[in-house]
Amino acid sequence: MRHSGSPAEPDKRTLRREFLSVRNRLTADDVREHGVALARHALGLPELAHARTVAAYVSVGSEPGTLALLDALRARGVRVLLPALLPDNDLDWGEYTGEGSLARVQHGGRMALLEPVGERLGPDAVTAADAVLLPGLAVDARGMRLGRGGGSYDRVLARLDGAGVRPALVVLLYDTEVVDRVPEEPHDRPVRAVVTPSGVRRFG
Repeated sequence: MRHSGSPAEPDKRTLRREFLSVRNRLTADDVREHGVALARHALGLPELAHARTVAAYVSVGSEPGTLALLDALRARGVRVLLPALLPDNDLDWGEYTGEGSLARVQHGGRMALLEPVGERLGPDAVTAADAVLLPGLAVDARGMRLGRGGGSYDRVLARLDGAGVRPALVVLLYDTEVVDRVPEEPHDRPVRAVVTPSGVRRFG
């Protein structure tokens, strides 16, 4: 899927529908297999090899699977922080201590999320992360990420900027979601790398 920067460029809402439509055709086996391959490549990243704390997320539905990666990071002794969605769409954080430390939480009419059940560490806990793994729907050749549109991670990135910290930002996607260009807004921040089931791509 290629999107140019022409005046007829699709808006973010249209693109989100397109990418979600492709994801929704994946089977549970597809998602699981892609997740294992993605974890293998992600674990080779120097940014994760040297990280003491990683902020990540639990994939849901047809998102690229993250549980294999979360468990592998924990096995390395990495402290893994996971988000819990707040009523205003901001994110609180808790520590991942294995699959038993997750609970399915329904947020209104939206999809249920798997969130950490332990102590809440506060929205600023993410500023202690050496690397932040971001969900998304696409990334372009500049490293600009297309998110789901809820604004939760825009707040996370603004919080990191406000704290003056620069963790490695890495987005986890499928191969077809690395495209030429996505629409960009002034608050958008580029990521350092994208990990897909076939490998890693870095951005300047």
